[in-house]
Amino acid sequence: MEFPRASGILLHPTSLPSSYGIGDLGPEAYAFADFLLNAGQSLWQVLPLGPTGVGDSPYACYSAFAGNTLLISPEQLIDDGFLTRDDLASLESPVADHVDFEMARSAKDQTLRKAYRRYQSFAETSLRKQLESFIENNDYWLDDYALFRALKMTNDGAPWNEWDSLLARREPAALARAGEDLHEQVEEEKFFQFLLFKQWFALKKFCNDRGISLIGDIPIFVAYDSADVWTNAEQFKLNDEGLPLVVAGVPPDYFSATGQFWGNPIYDWERMSANGFRWWISRVRAALRMFDIVRVDHFRGFAACWEIPAGEVTAENGTWVNAPGRDLFTAAQEALGALPIIAEDLGVITQDVERLRDEFGFPGMRVLQFAFSSDTKNIHLPHNYCSNVVAYTGTHDNDTTVGWFNSLAQEESATTAKDIQAERDFCKKYLETQGDEIHWDFVRAILASVANTAIVPLQDVFGLGSEARMNLPNTNDGNWKWRFQREALTDIHAARLRGLTETHGRTPSRHN
Repeated sequence: MEFPRASGILLHPTSLPSSYGIGDLGPEAYAFADFLLNAGQSLWQVLPLGPTGVGDSPYACYSAFAGNTLLISPEQLIDDGFLTRDDLASLESPVADHVDFEMARSAKDQTLRKAYRRYQSFAETSLRKQLESFIENNDYWLDDYALFRALKMTNDGAPWNEWDSLLARREPAALARAGEDLHEQVEEEKFFQFLLFKQWFALKKFCNDRGISLIGDIPIFVAYDSADVWTNAEQFKLNDEGLPLVVAGVPPDYFSATGQFWGNPIYDWERMSANGFRWWISRVRAALRMFDIVRVDHFRGFAACWEIPAGEVTAENGTWVNAPGRDLFTAAQEALGALPIIAEDLGVITQDVERLRDEFGFPGMRVLQFAFSSDTKNIHLPHNYCSNVVAYTGTHDNDTTVGWFNSLAQEESATTAKDIQAERDFCKKYLETQGDEIHWDFVRAILASVANTAIVPLQDVFGLGSEARMNLPNTNDGNWKWRFQREALTDIHAARLRGLTETHGRTPSRHN
């Protein structure tokens, strides 16, 4: 599916300002949507919105269907009558330039439980009917997820395979007893998910009504410690004890001598194929309700997965194993219609991956930061783009553009200072710049390109350095924390971005 010529901003909601430790779906999200409108942008891309676990990565969630309740706006709970302003006064804190996950969890736990108690005192209202409808429409994942979270809480956060064996194996009588014993906690979790999705769809409508489409993200793999694996163990390559036989990653390459060891369980594609890919179709359907477009992370894994035997500690000793991507996407298309999907096809991509991407017309990705390390045939150089791609200055896994431009050789990297200098010299020559405003040079280059879609991380609009980087792959500390201050988002940024967008024909007609 080819998308119309447009541009937008990559910003995860956790990076928004707020007074509760983490960005959320409240007033600042609406203010950001207004900024997009004023800046002539028609796309807002976010990272996965699932409930994050250890490490706070949105790519390692407790569910592929549930939402992250840390994103719930306390202010909107006041509007719904679940809280008062006094309820929140003690929880507010100055807006920092990073997410304080510990503070956010503490604040949100208090506010959400207080909201649930207030809800229980409500008479029959439209909100109660909305909750009942939400539970009924989402029972295919919500019941299991709510019980999973309740059980996890009673087991001090231990992964599901360390619970009582009857519960880990989902013995029906044990599940029924747990459901009765933990009824209140289960109902709480359902209520929290209702609030999250209620706020998300209100924000989505606000954006869509203003011509702004939302781009979401589907990680190809799910976390082992998730409701997905607990409730669908037979759909994964696990042993008789429920532990992974093989795990996911990518092999050694120029960037890493040991590869990337992700540790996610691998799908049992034969069993998924046998039931018509039912779980995957449900997952894509749910994503397309939440978003107008979805980016599929690690698209090459639908052609073949790098399977690492259990017990390995690096990704070196894996094997490529074919995956039935063509059958999967055919089944999804037959069930759901046209698929507005962006294929994350970065890294070493083989012809079978390209064929799979092109057969379904999915646009691939181009990242300008990757463009200057080789020669003029580099596919990430704008003169080599085709129209059906999505061009980025950088992604959530990259340094910011300013940080990249000013970077130095690292001891653990194969890249030398000489390599970096050559790359920067080529960059300056290609973009005809001295680099004084390298972030705007990058923005201008992708907006001017033939790519139908151009996406800029907000950090590159601001011209921030490495301190604003969102994620450093293969590391566990300090990621996913960047936030901006309220005063950073200015009319000057909007005007400059809108001017470039108009000049290069990406502004919707409502702005012309």
